[in-house]
Amino acid sequence: MAENPDRPITVETHPFAPFLPEKAKILILGSFPPKQERWSMDFFYPNFNNDMWRIFGLVFFGDRNRFIAADGKHFDKTRITAFCEEKGIALYDTVYRAARLKDNASDKFLETVEPAPIARLIGSLPLCRTMAATGQKAAETVSGMFRCPVPATGGYETIDVGGREIAFYRLPSSSRAYPLSLDKKAEAYAGLFEKIL
Repeated sequence: MAENPDRPITVETHPFAPFLPEKAKILILGSFPPKQERWSMDFFYPNFNNDMWRIFGLVFFGDRNRFIAADGKHFDKTRITAFCEEKGIALYDTVYRAARLKDNASDKFLETVEPAPIARLIGSLPLCRTMAATGQKAAETVSGMFRCPVPATGGYETIDVGGREIAFYRLPSSSRAYPLSLDKKAEAYAGLFEKIL
């Protein structure tokens, strides 16, 4: 008898609490964290191969290694959270509960079981007027929630969130699978941050 190639699909719940500094001016939204064995810290964008914190280092300090720990193998969560708190950058993801259709971290095989409560998060951030999705999956999830077009990469749509006008941007994915150089990604992020921070 042939072995069943199907494996049971496990539904995962988001492992991190939303990071919501009181004075946040922007909410940055990814899709969903990778499996824990791929983490280099217990915070957003934890995979050491993901370039989000290198992008931040380049944009704000001209140093891609600014948020890398002394061992060169981990991100420095303490430095990252202090920086985001100071700058007013909130972080969460667009998916609260997810199923991986393949045993990897690719958004292509990530199925949304329950979206994150984005409107509630925005409602808790009185100074926030901007939301940015990092990549296609995150942008599509937000556009589905708020019934608006998916912005072009680097572009935005204006949406109503609880009676507040929010500029919803789409930024390039920080994943190395996204075919754009680190410098070009940093350029795109810098263009947005210059407007709001």
